[in-house]
Amino acid sequence: MRKILILLLAAVLLCSLMVFASADEEITIEGLFNLQTPTLNPDGSTPAPRITATPVPASTPTPKPEADGSIMLTISAVGDVTIGRNVQSSSTIFAKEMARQNNDINFIFRNVKNIFEADDITIVNFEGVLADSYSVPSNKKGNSFLFIAPTDYASVLPDNGVEIATIENNHIDDFGTNGRQNTRDALSAAGVTWADEYNMAVYDAKGLKVAVLSYKTFDYYDTLYNKVPQEVAAAKELYDLVIVAFHWGAEKDYYPNANQKKLGHLTIDAGADLVIGHHSHRMNPIEEYKGKYIVYSLGNFSFAGNNKPDDMATFIFQTRFKIKNGEITSNTFRIIPCRISSKTDYNDFAPTPYTENKTINSVVATLTKNGSHISNPVSSYNLDWE
Repeated sequence: MRKILILLLAAVLLCSLMVFASADEEITIEGLFNLQTPTLNPDGSTPAPRITATPVPASTPTPKPEADGSIMLTISAVGDVTIGRNVQSSSTIFAKEMARQNNDINFIFRNVKNIFEADDITIVNFEGVLADSYSVPSNKKGNSFLFIAPTDYASVLPDNGVEIATIENNHIDDFGTNGRQNTRDALSAAGVTWADEYNMAVYDAKGLKVAVLSYKTFDYYDTLYNKVPQEVAAAKELYDLVIVAFHWGAEKDYYPNANQKKLGHLTIDAGADLVIGHHSHRMNPIEEYKGKYIVYSLGNFSFAGNNKPDDMATFIFQTRFKIKNGEITSNTFRIIPCRISSKTDYNDFAPTPYTENKTINSVVATLTKNGSHISNPVSSYNLDWE
């Protein structure tokens, strides 16, 4: 009887809302109950893109303005975080390192936690799937790399100062529809705001709302040249800052290709305040375009795909936006050169800032050299705030 009454009340509510809707409005069950996460097609393919916003965390207390009356946000961004195991391999490199670390997943961020906790927002690209069980789709069985980690590993992000994870990359669908949804659910349960192609992340920091959009680009550029500017422009109408993350480029490339440069410029032209990239497993230079930054690739960060990568250099990109009366008045940046491991002879998955001038200068020199492949390379790579 109770179930019948609940159903009757729901029907009455729906009818009431439809009465108050104008003749031109379309009310759907999805819209009524704010179901924001679309499902994939049964064959694992993606439906027509549709951006919605993941929930905004509770607002923080009103911050004390800067001397000029502006609000300053410090944002950190890093590259690929791939933890757990590759089910296509018998290797147990991550499990062995976990055992050496007393099975404390927090070991991966032990040397950067203080940096992440000192900023206002930290953004990582989480590359892989969070799930406690899995099946491999038929179209993925020939892949060499299928990354998965237990859902409770999601806690490593909020426990170490990471607020936002972008997940639109070439590994999010390694385990089909269920794998993507399990990853979304695990991040949400851990309190991490996430973004994929169908859901932008919206985060409230110091009373300012920051939107993060996430895309992968493979064989998809012709669509994205139109889609991304439209979605960026729509987001900019609603939010104070818009950041766009692209999983793009070719593996082991040290600088962007023509498609990346075109899409990066179109994204800034549409109103994005920052573009960040990853996928190539290599650092790429930073471009200053119309006063905004395009960080073409942040490289690996905590990468469990290989215990001896041939390039273990990376960096943390940090920017400070000053916003006054809804306008950005400045956006300085600095980089923190790092190695993806705390060890020099093998990868222990614990990114660690460099301390020796020789290695710091090597990162700067690499980025500066490869800046010759872009139109507007930054004039310098600051290691501290201006």
